[in-house]
Amino acid sequence: MARRSLVVTLVAVIAGSLLIAPGANAQPPEDYCRQQCHDVLPPGQNGNATFAELVSHMLLGTRPKHSDDQLGRYDALAGGYRELTTGTIQRFFNDHSFGVRPDDVERTYRPRADVTVVRDKTAGVPHVYGDTRSGTTFGAGYTTAEDKLFLMDALRHAGRGEITPFAGGAPANRELEQSFFSASPYTAEELQDQIDRVAAQGERGRMALQDAQSYVDGINAYIQESHRGRYFPGEYVATGHVDPVTNEGRIEPFQLTDLVVLASLIGAQFGGGGGGEVQNAVARMSLHERFGPERGEQVWAAFRSENDPEAISTVHDGRSFEYGNAPANPGGAALPDPGSVADQQLVFDPTGSATQPDEKPSRPVVDPDDPLRGIFDDGVLPADMAERRGMSNALVVSGAHTESGHPVAVFGPQTGYFSPQLLTLQELQGPGISSKGASFAGLSFYTLLGRGQDYSWSATTASQDMIDTYAVELCSPDGGPVTEDSNSYRFHGECLPMQTIERRNAWKPNLGDDTPEGSYRLVSFRTRYGPVTHRATVDGDPVAYTTARSTFLHEVDSIIGFQKFNDPSAVSSAEDFQRAAHDINYTFNWFYADSRDTAYFNSGANVVRRPHVDPSMPIVSDPAHEWPGWDPETNTATYQPFAEHPHSVNQDYYISWNNKQAPGTAGDRAEKGAVQRGDLLDRRVREQITSGDEFNRAELVRAMADAAITDLRAERVLPDLLRVIGEPDERSKPLVDELRAWLADGGKRTETSPGSRSYAHAGAIELLDAWWPLLVRGEFEPAVGTAAYRAMTAMMQINESPSGWQNGEPGLHVGQGHQGSTFQFGWFGQVSKDIRAVLGEQVPGGFGAPLCGGGDLGACRQMLLDTLAQAAATPSEETYPGDADCDPGDQWCADSIVQNEVGGIEQDKISWQNRPTYQQVIEFPAHR
Repeated sequence: MARRSLVVTLVAVIAGSLLIAPGANAQPPEDYCRQQCHDVLPPGQNGNATFAELVSHMLLGTRPKHSDDQLGRYDALAGGYRELTTGTIQRFFNDHSFGVRPDDVERTYRPRADVTVVRDKTAGVPHVYGDTRSGTTFGAGYTTAEDKLFLMDALRHAGRGEITPFAGGAPANRELEQSFFSASPYTAEELQDQIDRVAAQGERGRMALQDAQSYVDGINAYIQESHRGRYFPGEYVATGHVDPVTNEGRIEPFQLTDLVVLASLIGAQFGGGGGGEVQNAVARMSLHERFGPERGEQVWAAFRSENDPEAISTVHDGRSFEYGNAPANPGGAALPDPGSVADQQLVFDPTGSATQPDEKPSRPVVDPDDPLRGIFDDGVLPADMAERRGMSNALVVSGAHTESGHPVAVFGPQTGYFSPQLLTLQELQGPGISSKGASFAGLSFYTLLGRGQDYSWSATTASQDMIDTYAVELCSPDGGPVTEDSNSYRFHGECLPMQTIERRNAWKPNLGDDTPEGSYRLVSFRTRYGPVTHRATVDGDPVAYTTARSTFLHEVDSIIGFQKFNDPSAVSSAEDFQRAAHDINYTFNWFYADSRDTAYFNSGANVVRRPHVDPSMPIVSDPAHEWPGWDPETNTATYQPFAEHPHSVNQDYYISWNNKQAPGTAGDRAEKGAVQRGDLLDRRVREQITSGDEFNRAELVRAMADAAITDLRAERVLPDLLRVIGEPDERSKPLVDELRAWLADGGKRTETSPGSRSYAHAGAIELLDAWWPLLVRGEFEPAVGTAAYRAMTAMMQINESPSGWQNGEPGLHVGQGHQGSTFQFGWFGQVSKDIRAVLGEQVPGGFGAPLCGGGDLGACRQMLLDTLAQAAATPSEETYPGDADCDPGDQWCADSIVQNEVGGIEQDKISWQNRPTYQQVIEFPAHR
């Protein structure tokens, strides 16, 4: 009898309150989308697995329910988009309507008396209905923890620079904690200060604090219940936090400051722009040394593509929005002496495994005799996560160009591919909150990207420059010798000590992990101008280069804008939405659609700079060059007003793929030039509108999907390369014919048939993959010299291909493939401009005299033929060198998308496609 009581009790705890009637408000409001909204988020909503489920997965390949049920429909679009109609969208996307149909209810429960949760059968998404506002956000925290507790826990430790004590000292974990700690090295007091400042921002600030606290309460309620009931994520057992037999151990409760940490992590990853000024300076100086100041500056300007006249812009209505450009006569630059730049040391006193060199980790191979071996051997988070940013796209067409007369949108963020996914799906309905969509796990008390009752919104990373590098003069408090290692600096006439922020991290092996124990100290050196990133000399004097970021100490400020997005009383028009977006200080491109209007707004804490300052170069640190109105105590300054941010309402169409925001707005890197992946979207939408053909939802999805499987280099650059080659010699004719046949078929990287795992035109694709790094090097290195070429490749990789970054050295891959998002970074526009100049065309914003072949068409043609022959002779195993996921030479596998495991559940590979991770298809036929 006692045994039966125990079982009944456990079932009751695990099942929640299935027998409790839902609250009175467990009904969605009127849905103005009328079943014309859809979305998808692979691999699946559920990211939690018990220890028993982890073992079953490793031994039998089973996966927890709803952990992979969106992966197949996401994958299928690449091969099935040509036949897609408005009637078949549901084959590739979920129903994005409010509420749950009665026949689709999987379970209903109440984690607290004032909130009801309904889970749907289709995807396991939680639909949260709060009788009170507190109940709504409590339910959001509880359900997010149900789905992604371990992921949230891993992310908060990574953001604090403390992932190794939590999950082990694998190289991937070390790389992550070092990256995020160096970007946001906050003290506990600074984290709390961010909360206090937001809470002081009037009624909305006070409400945001209450919402966040209820959310944390919901997370902690699930932690307590799941620990007591032994159905918490099994990774806590594998990492040694909970004993699998006695259940002894601890899952640390969440605090409000953890949300600040997560906001800092996500903001650094997806919402920043700028930095890299030291690398810019080295590259620019190397060109000046090679060519002299005048010609060197011309080559630098063309390569930098700061305001390329050929670059497409999201805003194309004739207006210009000036921001981030170099002045005509810049002053105050602090350029390093040649050869003097060194990275700031971050790791100190390593012991044990911390003394071993951090090789790029590979994914684990499961040992069937030890099913847990390998789950955490390569780190709980992928090392390349910190390198990802600027990956999303949007297509929005005004109702003036649609069949229905209502706007149509296909948009979403590209947050990388993870198992479980960093984003989580939800519907939130309660007093002052009505939304459905996606949020980052751990920040989901509001929907960050999704829809309201009669409107929808999404974002792409904008990356305008809101980070500056200042060179602070080093000094000695006692008047002694000053070197680059000195840890005091001059600030407004005083010699001040640098502030040091430390993490002392030690780790032990996880279950099944043979990584030995280790430890180290992480130390960030901070000045009033921000963390130190490099040491160098300027005109012989020792300096430290520091990163001044406008969102530093202010990551939580954006909460007010997101709160408004979720509030139906705050957003009832395109203009309301733009004003709410202006409250977000991260650099995002925001897109909006309802039944009548479309809108765009570029958000960000855009600092106003002195008119003589060049933001792309390091700056002298003194009041004459600081941000106007800058307060070093609070890191606040004077910012651009609403009207000066790129914005628009009801333009004929908007596209964004991290391309240029508007004429006059400079990018933070050299990729927003004459050829950019946004061209693939722009051409498809613009040509259809120009022809007078109207869009429906299916046609806009098809335009996106067609661009998603197209090789940017093939569509935009290869035709001009073949023009230079002209009629090939006998040796090259078969190769050129193969490339031309691929081009005639659209230059796409697509399977011969869905699921075949082999490409149509496989030979031509491999040929271009091998050729591109060779031709870029052959085109530029002889002209600019080895030193300048290497400095520029350090500033921006020449090629972000689906299988990884190839940087011009034969057989050398830099970075990691399998990420889906591709062709953002690369010398695509630079090659295009130079090749067209060789052909005799007038090229706006070009290099002046062509560089390829020394400006001689014949010599350039010969270089292309020689490197093409070299590419054809390159073994497949060298072009696709293989990794833990793929055998050498396996082309499809090298391109394939792999869901990076944040824990123990592995997913199947899917074919490459270049599209958002979370994606909405939207058309509202009605409005409030």
